[in-house]
Amino acid sequence: MKNQTKHYVILGFFTLLIILIPLTKGFSEDLQPPQQVIQSVSEQLKQKLQDKVFTRNFAQVTQFVNGVIDPHTDFNKIAPLVLGKHWKTATTDEQARFKHEFQILLVRTYSRAFVEYNNWSMTLLPLETSTEPTKTIVKTKVMQPGQQPIDVNYRMLLSKGEWKVYDIMIDGVSLVTNYRATFSDEIQTKGSLNAVIDALVKRNTEALAAKDS
Repeated sequence: MKNQTKHYVILGFFTLLIILIPLTKGFSEDLQPPQQVIQSVSEQLKQKLQDKVFTRNFAQVTQFVNGVIDPHTDFNKIAPLVLGKHWKTATTDEQARFKHEFQILLVRTYSRAFVEYNNWSMTLLPLETSTEPTKTIVKTKVMQPGQQPIDVNYRMLLSKGEWKVYDIMIDGVSLVTNYRATFSDEIQTKGSLNAVIDALVKRNTEALAAKDS
């Protein structure tokens, strides 16, 4: 179950990156601003996904993916949510290092998915009215041939006039909650947040080097 949940979390964030079925012009015009953000990101990455020469260069892919998702993902909100209570006791340097390395972790994880997965399709569901004008949830269904559809919902926040993703729920499982549990266990095991960050730096460096070699 834990491995399945981890797979869904990976799939969920990746789904933000690609929509493999085009939206009609009429439907596109009817989309609300939060939905338009996801559509815009998907269109940029869909074009690159079709370039097999481009996807062979992992360093190039990660750089491109980061450039596309960074403006539409609120890592300043995600990082504190992921660390939970440990964020409040972290030093300013630890907070900055964690946010940086966590972003690298997500980008390289989903860049790998960006290269490997190419047979998913997603349907945007009607946007429900929210009682909070600065928050909303964009609901989607993800399909793969021979598999049951997966509910993937994006929590989005309006920040300085721009809608940004700060959490993703896959069949009810939150990306933030999943990673919070993982890092909380690691902090307890390693004895400090700083040790966890050092290990994350090592994992990120080794993973990128392996992909680049």
